[in-house]
Amino acid sequence: MTESSIKKLASTLLDAITDKDPVVQEQVCSALCSLGEVRPVETLRTCEEYLRQHDKLAHPYRAAVLRAMERVLSSRASELDKDTASTIILLASSEMTKTKVQDLVWDWQQAASGVLVAVGRQFISKVMEELLRKLHPGTLPHCAVLHTLASLSVANAFGVVPFLPSVLSSLLPVLGMAKQDTVRVAFCSALQRFSEGALEYLANLDRAPDPTVRKDAFATDIFSAYDVLFHQWLQSREAKLRLAVVEALGPMSHLLPSESLEEQLPKLLPGILALYKKHSETFYLSKSLGQILEAAVSVGSRTLETQLDALLAALHSQICVPVESSSPLVMSNQKEVLRCFTVLASSLPDRLLAFLLPRLDTSNERTRVGTLQVVRHVINSAAAQMEDKKPFILSSMRLPLLDTNSKVKRAVVQVISAMAHHGYLEQPGGEVMIEYIVQQCALPPEQEPEKPGPSSKDPKADSVRAVSVRTLYLVSTTVDRMSHVLWPYLLQFLTPVRFTGALTPLCRSLVHLAQKRQEAGADTFLIQYDTHASLPSPYAVTARLLVVSSSPYLGDGRGVAALRLLSVLHPNIHPLLGQHWETTVPLLLGYLDEHTEETLPQEEWEEKLLMFLRDTLAIVSDNAWICQLSLELCRQLPCYDETPQEKNFLYKCIGTTLGAASSKEVVRKHLQELLETARYQEEAEREGLACCFGICAISHLEDTLAQLEDFVRSEVFRKSIGILNIFKDRSENEVEKVKSALILCYGHVAARAPQELVLAKVESDILRNICQHFNTKDPALKLCLVQSVCMVSRAICSSTQAGSFHFTRKAELVAQMMEFIRAEPPDSLRTPIRKKAMLTCTYLVSVEPALDEQARADVIRGCLHSVMALLPEPEEEDGGCQKSLYLETLHALEGLLTSLLQRNMTPQGLQIMIEHLSPWIKSPRGHERARALGLSALLLRHFLEQLRVSALVPFHNLGLLVGLFSPRCADLWPATRQEAVDCVYSLLYLQLGYEGFSRDYRDDVAERLLSLKDGLVHPDPTILFHTCHSIGQIIAKRLPPDQLISLLLTMFEALGDPEKNCSRAATVMINCLLQERGGVLQEKVPEIVSVLRSKLQEAQGEHVLPAAQHSMYLLATQHCAAVVSSLLGSPLPLDSHTSMLWRALAVEPRLAAQVLGLLLEKMSRDVPFKESRAFLLGRTPDRVATLLPLSATCALFEVLSTPAAGPAVLELYPQLFVALLLRVSCTVGVQLPRNLQAQERRGASPALAARNLEPCSSAVDTLRAVLLRSGSEDVAQRMDLEGGWELLRTSAGHEEGATRLARAMAEHAGPRLPLVLKALACTHSSAYENQRVTTTAFLAELLNSNVANDLMLLDSLLESLVARQKDTCTSVRRLVLRGLANLASGCPDKVRAHGPQLLTAMIGGLDDGDSPHSPVALEAMLGLARLVHLVEAWDLRSGLLHVAIRIRPFFDSEKMEFRTASIRLFGHLNQVCHGDCEDVFLDQVVGGLAPLLLHLQDPQAAVASACRFALRMCGPNLACEDLSAAFQKHLQEGRALHFGEFLNTTCKHLMHHFPDLLGRLLTTCLFYFKSSWEDVRAAAPLFTGFLVLHAEPRQQPQVDLDQLISALQILLKDPAPEVRTRAAEALGRLVKLA
Repeated sequence: MTESSIKKLASTLLDAITDKDPVVQEQVCSALCSLGEVRPVETLRTCEEYLRQHDKLAHPYRAAVLRAMERVLSSRASELDKDTASTIILLASSEMTKTKVQDLVWDWQQAASGVLVAVGRQFISKVMEELLRKLHPGTLPHCAVLHTLASLSVANAFGVVPFLPSVLSSLLPVLGMAKQDTVRVAFCSALQRFSEGALEYLANLDRAPDPTVRKDAFATDIFSAYDVLFHQWLQSREAKLRLAVVEALGPMSHLLPSESLEEQLPKLLPGILALYKKHSETFYLSKSLGQILEAAVSVGSRTLETQLDALLAALHSQICVPVESSSPLVMSNQKEVLRCFTVLASSLPDRLLAFLLPRLDTSNERTRVGTLQVVRHVINSAAAQMEDKKPFILSSMRLPLLDTNSKVKRAVVQVISAMAHHGYLEQPGGEVMIEYIVQQCALPPEQEPEKPGPSSKDPKADSVRAVSVRTLYLVSTTVDRMSHVLWPYLLQFLTPVRFTGALTPLCRSLVHLAQKRQEAGADTFLIQYDTHASLPSPYAVTARLLVVSSSPYLGDGRGVAALRLLSVLHPNIHPLLGQHWETTVPLLLGYLDEHTEETLPQEEWEEKLLMFLRDTLAIVSDNAWICQLSLELCRQLPCYDETPQEKNFLYKCIGTTLGAASSKEVVRKHLQELLETARYQEEAEREGLACCFGICAISHLEDTLAQLEDFVRSEVFRKSIGILNIFKDRSENEVEKVKSALILCYGHVAARAPQELVLAKVESDILRNICQHFNTKDPALKLCLVQSVCMVSRAICSSTQAGSFHFTRKAELVAQMMEFIRAEPPDSLRTPIRKKAMLTCTYLVSVEPALDEQARADVIRGCLHSVMALLPEPEEEDGGCQKSLYLETLHALEGLLTSLLQRNMTPQGLQIMIEHLSPWIKSPRGHERARALGLSALLLRHFLEQLRVSALVPFHNLGLLVGLFSPRCADLWPATRQEAVDCVYSLLYLQLGYEGFSRDYRDDVAERLLSLKDGLVHPDPTILFHTCHSIGQIIAKRLPPDQLISLLLTMFEALGDPEKNCSRAATVMINCLLQERGGVLQEKVPEIVSVLRSKLQEAQGEHVLPAAQHSMYLLATQHCAAVVSSLLGSPLPLDSHTSMLWRALAVEPRLAAQVLGLLLEKMSRDVPFKESRAFLLGRTPDRVATLLPLSATCALFEVLSTPAAGPAVLELYPQLFVALLLRVSCTVGVQLPRNLQAQERRGASPALAARNLEPCSSAVDTLRAVLLRSGSEDVAQRMDLEGGWELLRTSAGHEEGATRLARAMAEHAGPRLPLVLKALACTHSSAYENQRVTTTAFLAELLNSNVANDLMLLDSLLESLVARQKDTCTSVRRLVLRGLANLASGCPDKVRAHGPQLLTAMIGGLDDGDSPHSPVALEAMLGLARLVHLVEAWDLRSGLLHVAIRIRPFFDSEKMEFRTASIRLFGHLNQVCHGDCEDVFLDQVVGGLAPLLLHLQDPQAAVASACRFALRMCGPNLACEDLSAAFQKHLQEGRALHFGEFLNTTCKHLMHHFPDLLGRLLTTCLFYFKSSWEDVRAAAPLFTGFLVLHAEPRQQPQVDLDQLISALQILLKDPAPEVRTRAAEALGRLVKLA
């Protein structure tokens, strides 16, 4: 490699450094770096020379060159000789200082400075010598020189520090001369870095080159600099300069002489502090202040004490600045300020606290929060100094504890956390801190006054409550010294209501503390209540924890925490409970683990807790303990006024406990107190009180009833009512609520008391006190009345003596319940009154005496109306409860109707129930129908299940009921459809039951109904009505003959049903019945047809159309005369009536054949179109369809649309197929006559058929109909799937459509082709060019299938195609070549026999016409690619070279199809020549290698794919296994190609195995440097670069380096950035051949 070559490469790249694209510019720099990696000295010299010679080069590009030099130097600086280093140092120094101070271009100077710093890592002496040379005595140095000196101090501190005295001696004298702020800032930055470097040097003397260096060596100079910076520059108005001065003073203070520092502190500290008021960003001030304070403390300064007040005030104001997490500098400033406080706390703790603690008494939020933050920091960071200050700090927290601000609270909690870790809470007054933490844990989340910041990741993490909970748990579990402080002290916070929100963290902490105590021993765990009078009693703890467990998921899962604590505390509650609780509590906890707050069944959970309480009471079995617990439970009632659910549960616990008490006096006393103190205005409390009385009545029925009776008669009750009467505005409401509670109590007593005792008390004691309140209008009292009566009725029914019990008040109660139901709003469901009332009626119905018929009817009618008329279930957010209430109400109605039906299990009784439901079944409102069908299905199932037939009797109303339900199988509501099928299913089995079949008999026909239900789910009308038809068939098979008439009459009535779907279903089922029972309805066919024709003319509804279709069959059999001529005279487009008539003609096969023959004659008699004269010159005449063939075509379609026309179509298949194919070909692009066009634009009329009247489309539709009707459905379906019909309709796709039709015919209708071809024989001489093209395409595609050979059609097909080879139409000649090539796939074994003929035709096609893009030539290349593998090798060899040469120009054709076809053919030619490649062809392979590789980046994917294939085929012919393997690995179809990686590998193998090809490949690349495709043009230099990368030096003679560099130099000016980038990359690699 010569220096001149490297220089030329580098120069070329440097010329491109001015590229505007940053990516290209970066690649140029990378290429320069690549040169530098190989030959750093020459590259750097060239860069130096370039910059020196191009003095006017703009500074951004000079900076780019300098950055490239810096990158080379960063890894190759050690290879430089001293001369080169000196040259580079001089250049960089010159570049760095070329501009004046006022004209600084920082990017440029920084790049030059970077070069000096990179060289300075190896040649520090030379760099420092040059930099010192720039420091002229009495002259200000250049700012970039100062910046470089500063950077060197950081990059090579050990090398620079020995020079510092010299540097400082040069700089210090001119400090005073610096007047510009930028220069002063540079000086400050340099002094800061010098000081930091010196401090690093002094801190690592063991590694320093001169370990004798001491701080004194710099002290004097640094002090001189300090004097200028502090006394002069710090007073500047420029904020940036002041900050630079302050940053420098920090590290400089450590180098000042001790005496000087002590002397300067009185001025230095106030000077720094004064800047806090001038700067918004104070981080650098605080950082520097911290360094100064550390320096002062390190020398034992006494001046700090005199400056302390000002220091503390300034620092305190900084810490009180609100911190925003989005500002890193503010956060950093806080840390630096706290570091300052740490320094002061270690030296002057008393003064610090004297300053801080009084500021805790201020009411200002920021001041208090900031002070608390400092206190916490000092407690943690200066623990030793604060040890004896603990009492003072604790006492100073008095006022902050009272602050309600959330930020202050958060800060206080954090201080308390720090105190806990350092023993503060063990001091007197520590309990107050603990109570504060608990108070904050009790804060409800919704009352948090502050929202977290937008950048907070966890919104709860910063809340006061979250911080407090975390703090309490951590203090309890991780701070061992706090154990004896917290236990058992925390227990006293369990029972007060204000700490309810803190129960979960309290319980968790207490569990941990208790377990630690248990591990320490029983003596330390058992609580001495006599020494801890403030602690709650065991009864209070038990009551509290048990009640809060009823809402287990509130408060972050307090149920689990409370139960665990209860289990752990069992020795302190009762000594007998340990074993039982250790077994039971884990089961309760496991139950909670299985559920979530949404899935937990509340009633079931409460019952488990009550069972736990009952078992506990049974184990204790101590009446005094039980009475004490009941007393404590009653005492805690006021604690739960704000939590109704828990208070309700507490009442249940009281009832359970009183039930276990043996003292009747205690029971009566507590019940009386409960009645006197209950808060009756609260609904939940009324319910809880009633539950309490009911549970207590289980053991104390007499006492409970007596106490209720006493209360009603007592002065307390009368007095309360009397007092309430004074306040007229609320007396009624309040009184009703007291009554409601008492009525509920009676109901719960009846429901829970022992059944054997209830009946005797029902009418005398219970109902007597309930019924006297029936005349109320209060909704709440109504509900309580209904609920209580319901419980009483259920208790009566469930009694074992209910059968013999005669309930005298039954009719009265039923009538009263119906009054309540009728009083409810009919369209909305607001209360559960009607549900409870219907449940009550259900229980009452089964009790003697029975209701009379009128009462039964009133109950049914009233209850149905109260539920059916309700609006649909709500969907809104709060609709969950409403929906649940609706479902419960509906279930209550179902139970009532079932009970009523059970009392009259006869067909007449069933009929009565259905009659009541019938208006709702036919309702126009869907939700009413759905409810009615659901009830009907339920009643029918019940009737069927309870059916007992003792004698064979007719089910006389079966037809009426089936006719009522069966049309509902098509209701718009899916649920209604399902229920309708169930109704029909039950009715059919009822009929079977009445016929004498056993209950377990299963009828195969009826069972099919269940399988049909799936079809009713589908909303598709076709599936739906097909299912209805099947249901009709089942009904027809199982309906007795005597029921047919009534069923039909009912069905016909359903035709007028307002629900159209049901009307349609009725029509379907009527037709089905007509079909199945046609024998008895034959005489009525003419009348039916006439009616249906009138329906068609009226066009009333779509639901009559299925019946009309059925009737048309009968109509056609009665019309024998030919009506073709008259029908052809009907106007186009055909209306629906005419279409129906045409189809009717085709029902009879013989008639259909006559009609088809006549229509074919009419269609072929006239010319297909006429050309209209063009109005504009040069415009092609319009082709307009003639009317008679068009009408015949439309009529043919209607006839062929009838399935019965199949035999006639088979008979005339060849004539129909050929005539319609020719009709299609000659109507492509043909227009309708103007009068028909106008009709189409107007949309004709609604009665007209929807088919397209366009001539070609109608012909295509008719041709498709021929295929479908002749049994060639596969052909039509294949065309449908491939879009062949659409292609046939268009001029552009017609040829492809004919091809696909031929392919489908060959595959699915081969036996019919001989006759079709015979009919096509005369078409090659057709006068219509379109017909010749269509038939040629059809014949050409037939050769693509082996059917041509199987049916012995090959010779005739070839003969027909060859005869068309000289056709004047280019499309015909092209299709001939395609057909000949199709022989390769259709009859490959016949190719050899016809090889010479085929090759001659194809090679001749390559030369067809004068156009360079002849479609015939393209077809010839495609055909040759298919044939070359099948012809004789000798036949191919003679034309191989000619073909290869002829197709080579197409590789770079502008048309993608030609590139693709030629490259693929080239691949096939290589594939054929595997192992037997002549040298002359091998030369073509080598010549095509580079184009193929480059076209892998072709913008067209098809071309790139062809190149992959061709390269894989070329591989074996190159006799290089490595290259062939690479092609096979990287170029598989479907695999992603990393082009750069692949090209790199390919070039590696090419240069290793074919080194002599380098020059030829590079020459080809040069050609593609001018390619019109950007991607290919970019690939060419990339290819070049990789070739050079893997070339050996001995191959250098093959390369014209100058030419290559010149070409790449041109590419560097290409408009495409990617091309320029690749060119620069290639130039970087040419270093190998330079």
